[in-house]
Parts: sequence; C-alpha cells; structure tokens
Amino acid sequence: MNKPEFLSYQELLDQEAGVIPEALRIDTQPNVENHVIATDVWTDRAVFEREVESLWPKVWQMACRETALAKPGDYFVYDVARYSILLVRAEEGTLKGFHNSCLHRGRALKSGRGSSRELRCPYHGFCWYLDGRFKEAHCEWEFAETDLAALTLPEVQVTTWGGWVMVNMDPDAPSFEQYSSVLSEHFTRWAPEDRYVSMHVEKKIRCNWKIAMEAFIESYHAIQTHPQILSFTGGDNSQYDTFGEHLSRTITAQGIPNPGQADRYSVQESVEAMTGPGGFERALSLTGLAADDITSRQAIGAVRKAQFAEFMDADQLATVTDAETMDSILYLVFPNFAPWGGFQSQITYRYRPDGMNPDGCIMDIYLLDGFPSDKPRPPDATTIRLDYDQKYAEAEELGMLGALFDQDANNLPEVQKGLMASKTRKVLTANYQELRIRHFHETLARYLNACP
Repeated sequence: MNKPEFLSYQELLDQEAGVIPEALRIDTQPNVENHVIATDVWTDRAVFEREVESLWPKVWQMACRETALAKPGDYFVYDVARYSILLVRAEEGTLKGFHNSCLHRGRALKSGRGSSRELRCPYHGFCWYLDGRFKEAHCEWEFAETDLAALTLPEVQVTTWGGWVMVNMDPDAPSFEQYSSVLSEHFTRWAPEDRYVSMHVEKKIRCNWKIAMEAFIESYHAIQTHPQILSFTGGDNSQYDTFGEHLSRTITAQGIPNPGQADRYSVQESVEAMTGPGGFERALSLTGLAADDITSRQAIGAVRKAQFAEFMDADQLATVTDAETMDSILYLVFPNFAPWGGFQSQITYRYRPDGMNPDGCIMDIYLLDGFPSDKPRPPDATTIRLDYDQKYAEAEELGMLGALFDQDANNLPEVQKGLMASKTRKVLTANYQELRIRHFHETLARYLNACP
C-alpha cells in the first residue's frame, strides 16, 4: 500500500510566523536497519542478568532532582536492579555518590531520603564523614589488622543536568556531556533547571522495564490505544531522530487532528480539546483574528502564551513559538531517562526494573512547571506511589492524564504475556515510526555483547 500524503513536521513548522529554534529544525532522517528482534530480550532472565552486570553499572542514569539535595547533610538513595547509590550533599556543598553498603558487614547505610551530619551504619555503628572518609567505629581495637582510616566509601560518578542529579557507577565512563550528545545544546532554551516538580507519580507495572519504555518512544500506537487524542495529536506527522548511540527523539505535532482523522474535527474542536471550553473564543480575542482565518495551532499557541506570561518575562515570551507551547518533544537518554522539551509543563519519564524482577518495573512520571523569577521556588511535590494493581487515575493530581496513562499501563502486562506466549519468538517494527525501538536495541546489544 502506498503511503498517504500529509505534511511532515518540518512543513508544519514552515507555517509558523516566528523564528523556529535550531533544535527543532534539525531533522536527522535516520536510517536504522529494519531487522526483527528476538523476544528473549524482554522475556529471558539470562538477558536481564546480563543487563544487571553489563548495562546498569555502565550507563548514566537520573537519580533525583537537585532540590532533594539542597543543603549539606541532605541524602537521597537511588535503587536500580541490585544496585543502591547513596547521594549526599557534603559539607563543602559538593555532591557525592557512594555505593550504599557498609564496608564492615554490608548493611545499607541509608534508605529513602533525609538529612544527616554523618553516614553511620545503623547495624554496628561504623561511621563515615559526608565526603566518604572513614570517621570512627566502636571497639576499633577489634580490627587491629585492618587500616580503618583507609576504608573510604567507594564512589560513583555524579553530575547535574537540567536540575537533575545524574549518576554512573563506572569510574571510566565518559562524561555525561559526551554521553548525551546534543541534549544540553537543545535544552539550553527550555531550562528545566529553572522549574520545580509540580507532580511526581511512581508506579509499578507488571512488565519488563523495556516494554514500558518502548511505549513512549513511538506514536504509532496512539490511533488504537488513545482514540480520545486524535482530534489534537498529529501522530502520523511525527518526526523521529537519533543523535549517536545514546540519544533519540520523537517530535509529535499537537493542536492538529491526526491526518487520517482530520475530516472528523473542526478547528474549534481541536483547539478546545487542548484548551478546554471557551478556548477558541479566547484565542480569537487574544489574536484579533477571525474564526475563519485562525489555525488551530495559532489559537492554542495564543492561549498557552497567555498562561506562560505568569512565569515568563515579556522578552522571553516574545520568542516562544507555537510548537514550543504544545508539541510533544520527547527525548530518550539511553537507557531510561526521557525528558520533554518545550515551555509547557515538561513531562519527564524514567523506567527501572523493580529490583531483580525481570517481569516488573517502576515507571516515574514527573511534571516540571515554571514559576516567576522574582518569587521563591515552590517546594517539589510529594511523590505519589502506586502499586501494581492501582490505577494512574487514582492519582488525582494527574487529572485527564490519568486515563491516558492507564490506557498504556493496561497494554503493558498484556505485551509481556504475549511475548512470553509467542510462537515465532520475534517481533516486527514499523520502518519509520518504530525506528527508535530498533535504535535502542542496537545500543543495548553493544552493552550486552561486551559482557565477558
């Protein structure tokens, strides 16, 4: 069947009056070989255990927001698979990261988050300074054959990006700047570091962590899974990009109907699906345009920019494009950190195994929102934790997004079930719309094949 004609994302940008930022004008037009993928990568415990040994200790991962470690003594524990990393704000203000294991009998030194003037093991009392130097132990004479002063806590690499704390357990790993390719360059304009966490939901899902992640790096599923967004989401117009081994992106146009369903919706219906009742009339008032002359993206952009005026100064607001007010600009820093660009509420995803369970995962959803520069930073929202059998809709803070995420979450355990049941033991991927999945698996294979 021949591909139908519809506007590319770049052609949609051509319709805008403002200057489009270079990050959105980049179209890498990737060519990722369309090979089948064996189901073992999601279902075989041996593959999971190779990830534990050869992936998680080697890659950069998001642990928390910098605001969780705001002052000396603050600590935060990040867990992934069998690993536990203790992050600390040391006395001199630097961030430190340690393997969260006492060098005496191995007890985890801390759990959760909090504040402490020292790192004392609750089991036998071995104690370290916040910078990881050994401080003291009870009955030190019992260890006469050991140089206790040399028991410095083993460190991990720690850096920050966009207000996030990033960690890598490999001391020889490249810097996060090198690893993440053009990420910093693209996000300079959108400054996630200047935002606060307005919502954080952490949910357990019965599927391999990669199955959850893959649901958010393609828009192809939206037609079947999310029919309620077809009036304002141009999934077929999506642009997919790759930037080296560790970074990829989907940009999905919002504010227009999906091309295959475009004749079902009026401009007003598309606008008010995103802005709420009365949004179309408000856009006409804001722009001075007539109903027959305004496009849906112009209208939504006008309403969104009026909202952004609450936290952006006039000079910055004047440069904001319609695309940056609404489009889904979703990056993935391999393997599991997925920040959205743009000036709207910035969603960020993270996906991790649930401990050593290859068939269960934890998905984090953060919302980052702006605030006036002359006002104090609002406190970050308290984490909402949902167990396997709870629905996203139970988190009232998600609003209408709860139903959307539940549609995805309902699919994922069934994907796991189907992969386990597969007779062919392989899956197919769409040439273009699912190329990021193949790009991810090519990079994953390089890590797993490095396993001795």
